[in-house]
Amino acid sequence: MSFFPMYMDMQELKVLVVGGGYIATEKLEKLVDFTTQITVIALRVEDEAQNIIDKYELALHQRAYNAGDIQGFDIVIVATDTVELHKAIYEESRGSRILVNSVDNTDYCDFIFPSYVQKGDLTIAFSTGGASPAFAKQIRRHFEKIIPDSVGEFLQKMKALRSEMPKGKERMKYFDELVEEYFKKHFKS
Repeated sequence: MSFFPMYMDMQELKVLVVGGGYIATEKLEKLVDFTTQITVIALRVEDEAQNIIDKYELALHQRAYNAGDIQGFDIVIVATDTVELHKAIYEESRGSRILVNSVDNTDYCDFIFPSYVQKGDLTIAFSTGGASPAFAKQIRRHFEKIIPDSVGEFLQKMKALRSEMPKGKERMKYFDELVEEYFKKHFKS
């Protein structure tokens, strides 16, 4: 079964990342685009992860994970090499409203991280449902190259117009024309 693609506001959600290595660093790099209410629990923290923790003033507990550490969090990312820990944290979360992502263990995931492109208000996600993260990464790289950097500015203009113009068919038609014009100018057929 495939994962449902969903965009959610994470600004007020509390996130726990268990692990401080390379994979945890990758997850932190993505998470800080959407929230900085992040706590990291890890015995060892790689320099790159520490740089992110310092830059965004994230909470760090440099120790092993203890049962119960997930309490009070909305989302838990388990980014360790210990499959037993992934399973234990996932099982601990059952019956709660805590969403868990176990890196490289879709059996212990409520959700997975897509590969994504973000330019201003535009976010496009790519997922293979865990079948091939390498494929998702490659297709993301392709779209990063073809989406113009000006899209963020264009979307800000569209957002302003949406708040100024009354709803209705004329507004929809006008917006469709603006978008079509933008595509003709910035995308090759």
